[in-house]
Amino acid sequence: MKKFILLLSSAVSLFSASQFKQIEFKGLTQISTDVAMETLSLENKNSYEIEEINSAIKRFYKFGYFKNIWVNDENGKLIFNFKEKPFVVKIDMRGYKTREDELKLLYTQMNIKKGSMYTPKRVETAKKLLELVLEREGYINSVVEVDVEKISDTNVALTFNVNKGEEILIESISYKGAAALNKADFDHVTANKQEDCCFTWFFGQNDGKMDFEQLRFDSSRIKDLYYQKGYLDASVTAAFSKIDFNTNRSTIEYTIVEGEQYKVNDIVIYLDETILDPNSLYEKLKMKKGDTFDINKVRKDNQLLKVQVANLGYAFAQVSFDVKKNEDKTIDLVYNFIPGDKVYIDDVIISGNLRTIDRVVRRSVYMAPGDLYNEKDYLDSINALRRTGYFSNVNIKKERVSSHKVNLLVSVEEAPTGNLVFGGGYGSYDGFMLNASVKDKNIFGSGIDLSFSFDHSSRKTNYNIAVYNPSLNDGDYSGRFNIYKKESEIDTNINLDEDEKTTFEKGFSLGMGKSISRYTRVGASYNYDNVDIVYTENKELDNHYTISAFTPYINFNNTDDYYLPRKGISASTSLKYAGLGADAKYILSSTSFKTFHSLEDFTGVDAIFRYKLRLKYLKDNGNIPDGTTFYLGGISSVRGFQSYSLQPEDDEHPFKRFATNSIEIGFPLIKSAKMRWGLFYDYGMIGEESFTEEKRAGAGAYIAWQSPMGLVQFIFPKALNPEDSDTTSSFEFNLGGSF
Repeated sequence: MKKFILLLSSAVSLFSASQFKQIEFKGLTQISTDVAMETLSLENKNSYEIEEINSAIKRFYKFGYFKNIWVNDENGKLIFNFKEKPFVVKIDMRGYKTREDELKLLYTQMNIKKGSMYTPKRVETAKKLLELVLEREGYINSVVEVDVEKISDTNVALTFNVNKGEEILIESISYKGAAALNKADFDHVTANKQEDCCFTWFFGQNDGKMDFEQLRFDSSRIKDLYYQKGYLDASVTAAFSKIDFNTNRSTIEYTIVEGEQYKVNDIVIYLDETILDPNSLYEKLKMKKGDTFDINKVRKDNQLLKVQVANLGYAFAQVSFDVKKNEDKTIDLVYNFIPGDKVYIDDVIISGNLRTIDRVVRRSVYMAPGDLYNEKDYLDSINALRRTGYFSNVNIKKERVSSHKVNLLVSVEEAPTGNLVFGGGYGSYDGFMLNASVKDKNIFGSGIDLSFSFDHSSRKTNYNIAVYNPSLNDGDYSGRFNIYKKESEIDTNINLDEDEKTTFEKGFSLGMGKSISRYTRVGASYNYDNVDIVYTENKELDNHYTISAFTPYINFNNTDDYYLPRKGISASTSLKYAGLGADAKYILSSTSFKTFHSLEDFTGVDAIFRYKLRLKYLKDNGNIPDGTTFYLGGISSVRGFQSYSLQPEDDEHPFKRFATNSIEIGFPLIKSAKMRWGLFYDYGMIGEESFTEEKRAGAGAYIAWQSPMGLVQFIFPKALNPEDSDTTSSFEFNLGGSF
């Protein structure tokens, strides 16, 4: 006998109580059977009331997943039937943004994503939010239509068809009352800028497109700029915009009252001396007595003071500042501390590491459960995670558990550490290049760097297999193994093809290191090479030798990022001793120093200053084999001169001293595409008996793109002091490598 109990939530009373032996759920995918049984609330029962079923139906509807629910009783078998609402399995955007990262952000703004429950109301809301985004970006009267395609009974695909309206162009901006500052100053801080007269498509030119979303904040940005220059009485009206919809052009007007410029008369820090002597803090401040007031410096000093106390365990210390104006147009600056309680780490909770093993993340976090909180350790942990190169984004939040305990919530976003590359390119010296590699610096999320690579050009062919573990057993020791085979063609006289020689090299290296501090690692490596040299002209073996060498080293790195450091130092020095039962007998000293500084505080843009120094010294202990000597020119030394442009006149007088300096200032080009541009100056020295026997310099510009295959550089150099025998280069291309 079959009893039909409920249809479309309407109860049909059959019995005051009915017996059942079994419960079954049909068409249920969005919640588990256990959750369904708990919602039904008929556990440990063998009978039901119609009102109980009715109440259960209502509870199921509250989940929001179901379009229809009905119940059948088939001879004591209680069957719950669910018809679920459809889900969005695909979203397309036509006529608007196309890049994946932009679409991800856009769908978040529209409050819709794949896997969302489909309802006409939700789609209509997403459509209106999209129209609002378009309007905020300056597209007036845009039209958005949505196509809904039914894939199955439970799946739909959405297509948003966008017909962007006309953009409003800013014809002119006026700043009435501005005298101390001018339009060029304001353009550095405002989002809306007047359209330049020509070549608006070119980098650095303003296209003049109106951004309505940012327009309401521009007056505050202008006011803040005045505060940075000491004008504490400055006032700026909201932007008054007049739009001509016939031409889609507008004018913007601000009214500014600048007031007087203030200087700092006195600075006072109030802090409990039992925590920290406030007198020790004054010399650390950026803002000094007598300086023109600068709100940016005050904010940085406020943060700096907070860090000093937070380093002592006061994780939630608060520092406020008060500005007291004096009649003589000076100010007194007062900092007040509310240190709160000392806190200890309760737990470290890691999320976002979909591939990387938890312990690989945890070993770069310098605080563990039970430790006293330390702000320096907190900031260093963020930088250490960034330096690994495993993550594109790192964030650590402090979650207060009690007055004396805090959790560290470590959130990371995985970076594409592995790639399979089949590519090519062109180098000014190497000609056309082909490369193929399988690389992953975080293989299986273990933190181990594994690579197989093949590079081929008209002048070289390299095979390489390398394994590097930066933390053996998650400890302080690292290990490395490398096996390689190389074939390279070098001009002994770069202008005469008949003097070319080919070097055939094969060998291996292995090494071990130990971290002696969070920034410093020491270690040593051993390598064995078997080298043959053949001159192209006669095709006969000219030289054969072996190298057996031991190399101790020390490395230091406290930079804040792997891909694009903005601050910190990376330095290393090594001493290679060759002569362990092999033909080659020499000592090679190599030193590298790099420093990075963000110039954003001074320029207002994301500018980075970089300096690199490389020094090499070669000592003859009986046999310096051909090919060990130094050369000058190319991307890795002095740009503007072709690789190997400056080399020894003969093998009897090798260059034994080498030094290069590189200075760069880089700027953002297309942030979303991780593209930058910059200017550089290279200066190199080389010689047999001294560093200054030969000197060369080059300068130019570059465009760098952090692509999925690695760093791609387009370099436009100019040799500044070439000699007649030098071969110069005006364009260079490089794939891979770093500064």
